[in-house]
Order: sequence, then structure tokens, then C-alpha cells
Amino acid sequence: MKYKENFIRAGALAKEVRAYGKSLIQRGVSYFEVMTKIQEKIAALGVRAAFPPQLALNEVAAHFLPQPGEEIIFSDQIVKLDIGVCYEGAIGDCAVTVDLSGNHQSLIDAAEAALLKAEQSIRVGQPVREIGKIIHETIASYGFNPVKNLSGHGLGEYKIHKPPLIPNYEDESTAVIKPGMTFAIEPFVTDGIGSISESGAPAIFALVASRPIQSPLARALLAKIRRFSGLPFAIHDMIDHEWPLSQLKAALYELIQAGVIMGYPPLVEETKGKVAQAENSVLVDEKGKVWITTR
Repeated sequence: MKYKENFIRAGALAKEVRAYGKSLIQRGVSYFEVMTKIQEKIAALGVRAAFPPQLALNEVAAHFLPQPGEEIIFSDQIVKLDIGVCYEGAIGDCAVTVDLSGNHQSLIDAAEAALLKAEQSIRVGQPVREIGKIIHETIASYGFNPVKNLSGHGLGEYKIHKPPLIPNYEDESTAVIKPGMTFAIEPFVTDGIGSISESGAPAIFALVASRPIQSPLARALLAKIRRFSGLPFAIHDMIDHEWPLSQLKAALYELIQAGVIMGYPPLVEETKGKVAQAENSVLVDEKGKVWITTR
């Protein structure tokens, strides 16, 4: 029972943060001002971020944060705000897209419609590929493509990605919806070909293994990383006045090379098509009742 209550609470908090963050995204406002205020909001709610708040721009679909010292001012971008909240280990994961250009509302409408229709279809025993089919057909009806190599995903305690994947098209998955599942549905819509690839240096990382580390600085950094309980973190979270940025980057590189952490580079639509995203978290309780925890 507590598991269910915690996921419902995590979803409600994530929804509140998403709405707050969306209200901050305006022309002339800096990226870091929005990100900082979102982080402060999460802390004020007495919870922690399940992953660094992300605002991916234009053809970048996900996994984007500016590098330290890089300044971005919002102007005419299409902005995808992805929020994760962790409450007692339970995760609320949700996203919304804001079009500051005024030219891409139909892209956003397609993402939101696909998300809603997918949510309305959920039932115990449903093949997840059926959810993908609904998402794809809805997006296609707007004249756009789903990003096929991005998907929704299972949610667990202190885990933002676990099986099953929830596809954005009808794939060959044999997974089905079962009582007790928690997962995120996450349509990505593009006016490009519908495929993303990694591009650029990562600013987001996660702990993946425990291995001996040689340098004192990398060991000290690893101690800070462990405080995130396995959840992703940003390079900005590791910045310390005692450590020059060059040393921090060297320590991160050492941990990557040792296989202790992994980086998540930005995911960019391969034809530079604009991308919109919509996402909500779902809980199917033991009786089969469906809860859209972030709607």
C-alpha cells in the first residue's frame, strides 16, 4: 500500500513542479535562472530531483544541459521541460513542451494527443506494442513522425529507467501491462525523420558500478556521487569551489574510463527536425485500476 501511496504522491509533486517550471519559460529569461528556480521548488517541497531538470531545445530531444559557463537566453526555441521528482524512492516523471516561436503548436498538439489517447487505452493484459501503435497513429494523423528510438519506460524505487520499454510505435515487444506496474508514457514527435543520435559532450551522468579508483580527487568525487542513491546527476551538482572545473572534468573522465559512471550526451534528431515531447507517469494498482499520477 505504501508503494502505491508513494508513487501517487511523487506524481502529484512532479506535476506541481512541471506547472511551475512551464510558467518560467519565457523569452528573455536565462536557462540557468529557470533551472535554478525549479531546483529550489523541488527542495522547498521537501523532496529531491529524480534527475537533473532538463530543458531540451529545438532539435535536441533529451539529455541536454548547458555546460558550466555556457549561457542560453530563451528567445524563439521550442523547449521541452522534463521533470523528475523522487519521494521516498518513488518516482514521478513528466514533461511538457513550450513553443516560444509560435510556429510549432501543432507539433505540441500531436504529442499531447498521443499521450492522452495512450493513457486512455491502458488496461491489464494490454501489449505495450499496442500503446506504441496508438501513439504512432495519433502522431501520423497530425502529419508528423514519432521518434522511434526513444521510448517510455518502467519506473521503480530509485530507478527512473527499468523494463518494460513503452514504445512510440508498434514494435515487436512481447511485454504486457500487469497489476503493480509503474511506468512513464513519453511520446516524442518530430517534423524530421524520427530518429535521434548522441551528439556533443554529456553534462548528465549516473553511477553504474563500484570499482577501485586511483586518484584522491576521483575518490572524493565518487563519495559525492553516492549521495544521489544511483539517480542521475549533473556536472553542475559536482562543482565545488575547492576544485577547479578542469580538475572536476578530469575526475569525471577517470570515473567514466573506469566504468564507474556513464555520461548521457544530448540526443539530437538526425535531420535537425524540431522535437516536441509530452510525458506522464502511470501506476496500475494490484486491482488493475489505472492512475495517471502526473495528470
